[in-house]
Amino acid sequence: MIFSLILITPSILDSYAEESNFQCSEGMVLVYRVNSEKYACLKPSTADKWYKDGIAEPVEQIKSFEEKILYNETMNPRQIEYPAHLGFNDLHIGAINHLIPSDDDSVLDMLVHHHCKVYDDMTAACLLFPTGMGDQDKPYGIEYVIGADAYAGLAEEEKNYWHYHKTELPNVMAILPDLTAEEAEPLMLILNETYGKVVYFWQIGDDYPIGEPFVVKIEELYK
Repeated sequence: MIFSLILITPSILDSYAEESNFQCSEGMVLVYRVNSEKYACLKPSTADKWYKDGIAEPVEQIKSFEEKILYNETMNPRQIEYPAHLGFNDLHIGAINHLIPSDDDSVLDMLVHHHCKVYDDMTAACLLFPTGMGDQDKPYGIEYVIGADAYAGLAEEEKNYWHYHKTELPNVMAILPDLTAEEAEPLMLILNETYGKVVYFWQIGDDYPIGEPFVVKIEELYK
């Protein structure tokens, strides 16, 4: 969540507050304004009145609540260091054997970065970046991840498009570059029992997405 501040009359608003450190000028109090879902720096006397009237709440209460709902200890042990307002940063996986070669088999060795958003139902959507991690690198596709129960409920024909991660991860030399081995171990136990479907809307080497999106059967790339 990106916080912003409302403009109050100069007599009670001191300045805009920085969300990163919740600092107001000396003598002022940062509050969360309930109805507008915004923040303001107030004089203590005004803040007390707003609390009594139900207009605002102390920031510490809100901050504590936000940390609880944003932090997923299993899927990203370090997420408490950077809350999920950044987007698809719950999980970062790198893997080879994720691109269909045309004239050059070397694309199989290209590391495709998966930047994943993990949802409350424990499915995940991962944006796929095959050209790098710079500011101007673009996602070429998406991998959707589901659990074993969801996979079992798929039609038999549909199952052909999904790969089993316990088999796939070693064959694509999957890495978790943001985590230590200790942090990655419990996560890998979960990932091993999931299934993924890779859909590309952009072929490597093209300037733009050309033609129709296509499904990549990962196991066919490393057999």
